[in-house]
Parts: sequence; C-alpha cells; structure tokens
Amino acid sequence: MLTPGQRPAWWLAWASLSYACGIRLRTYGYDRGWLARRQLPVPVISIGNLTVGGTGKTPLVIELTQWLLEAGRRVAVLSRGYKRTSREPWLLVSDGTKMVATAEAAGDEPFLIAQRCPRAIVAVGADRYRSGCRILDRCPVDCILLDDGFQHLGLYRDIDLLLLDATDTQGLKELLPAGRLREPMTAAKRATAVIVTRAEKPIQVDAVMTRLRGAVDPVPTTAQVVFRVMEVVSLSTGRSRPGGWCRGKKALLVSGVGHSGSFRATADTLGISVLDEVIYPDHYRYTGHEVARLEKRVAELNAELVLTTEKDAGKIQPFLAQHDDRWWAARLQVEWLTGASEIRKLVTDVRSTAMGGGRA
Repeated sequence: MLTPGQRPAWWLAWASLSYACGIRLRTYGYDRGWLARRQLPVPVISIGNLTVGGTGKTPLVIELTQWLLEAGRRVAVLSRGYKRTSREPWLLVSDGTKMVATAEAAGDEPFLIAQRCPRAIVAVGADRYRSGCRILDRCPVDCILLDDGFQHLGLYRDIDLLLLDATDTQGLKELLPAGRLREPMTAAKRATAVIVTRAEKPIQVDAVMTRLRGAVDPVPTTAQVVFRVMEVVSLSTGRSRPGGWCRGKKALLVSGVGHSGSFRATADTLGISVLDEVIYPDHYRYTGHEVARLEKRVAELNAELVLTTEKDAGKIQPFLAQHDDRWWAARLQVEWLTGASEIRKLVTDVRSTAMGGGRA
C-alpha cells in the first residue's frame, strides 16, 4: 500500500529514464564540444560525488585546502552556496583574512570551510567560472578548489576527485528520482581519483569497489578515509575540549545534515548517553523559535549537553544566550586508511601537473 504522497515505482522508473537521457545528452554535448567548457588561468581541483546527500565532502574540502595552504599555495574555494539566503549571484564569504558573510547568507558549508581555513578565500555563486574570474580580478590566487563540482562540466578542471560513501551502496544503484544517483556510475570514468568515505567496514568498501569496477575500466586511483572527532567546540564561547570529555554525559543530539545516521554513529563513538535525537533536513534553516523549542526539550530531558554538527553550529549560534555552555559541536578530521600520500601528491603538485601539459 502506498503512503500519502508516494508515487508508484513505475512512475519513478520512467522519470529516472527521462532523467538519464537528459544527463547523457548533456555529457555528450560537453564531450563533443557542442557545449562550451571554459577554463580559468590557474589550476582547478574539483571535489564532488555521484549521489545526492552527504558523502563527507566538507571535511575533505577542508583537508585539501589545508594541504594546499601548507604547501604555500594561495587558495580560493568556490561553492554554489546551496540554501543560502543571499540573492546576489556572487558572494564573498571570506577574503582570506576575515569572514565577510554570515552562515545564513553564505550557506552552511562554505561558511564552515571559511571558518576552518581562515587563510583561504571562499566565495559562493552558481556560475563557478564567473566566480573564479571575480576572485582572480581581486586576489593573487594560484589554485582554485571547487566544492561539489563533479557535475559542473562547464568549467575545466585539472583534477577531479570523486567521493563514494561506503555506507550508501544502495544509493549507487538507481538514478534520480528512483534512487540517489545524479549520474550513472559510468560517469566515474571522469575521475582522476576516487575516495571511498566512511570506510570503517571492509565489507561495505568491497561492495562499493565492486560497483565501481563493474562501471569503469580501468578503475581510477583510489583511497579510503574515515571521519573521527578531533574535538568538541562550544557554540557560545568557542573553547574546545577533547572528544573524551563527552563520555558518559547525557545529551540531546541535533543535526540537519545529509547523513544523519553517520552523525549518530559519531556520537556513539564518543560514549555519549543519547537521551533523544532531533533530525532536520539537510541544510536546515534554524530560527529563534526552533532553538527555543530545542532548549525546552533540553530542560525536559535534564540533558547535560546538546551535541550538533559543525555545519549546523554556525546557524544555531546566533540564537543562543551568550553564556549558554550546553551546546557543543563535533569537529571532525579526516583519517586516511589508504592512499593519503598519492592524493596529497596529486593535489599539492597540481601546478606543475597543469604547466606540464596536463591542461586541455
């Protein structure tokens, strides 16, 4: 029996077929040169995925941006700024010295990237080429990183990093709207390298790699990562504590991310006693009324702390009392299981790769 609002499976299958035709025509147009692919005068690195929802792009964008900064690169990160409230076609989030936009105006992910990479320039805009040109007109940037850029075929990139989530093998089976794929698995042939995220369980990694091998030959360079809690950060004061500080504490979990199950698993690794969990849609826009409702729930539960994600933190913080020290965000770091040296060399050597003839 269908639930209210649910469409019959055959409608989804027909819709997916139409979607697939559109995607293939678009890709064919770019491959044939019928659709223009523009090129910026500096190397471009893209990080993206095939599915909708969270694969862990933001922690990896932060990691790669930090690698580039450590290597002496002058980096700009360009994002679409999904669910941002600003209406401008282009918005500067950070000028490399200070934040110049709010989380609401910029979008939660670009805002977090700018916070975690304060020496990087961060901007949002739907047209990444124009965004890149505006940045290059203003700043001496020598490398650009595209956040969620795998499907942005209108801009040439020197390196295409594709993320596949080991915990979402099911999501790699069907195209939208029947499934979660933005493109067929065969699109992975465009990738310079594939990074399998949330790779804790070898059986899940093997399932993803089996699907990848069945779709492309040869398989690109691969790496595997997991995400660990580096520390927890107070939303009101900004001070941090090691993740072990949370152990045994009674907590309310609050998240609005693409993979809420992963956040719950993260909380479990901290040894928190979870009293309740409030899950919002990805990129949820919090209000003062909503935060007040959550604080009422904290009081009802007699919770010692509220744990949220760093992505949610920037949107919640403006509504908190100045000295409310119950709200904490889990700050994640990337732990490389395999392929770290290969991916790091690929990314940090991008300038010499581009100058050596790798650019179209």
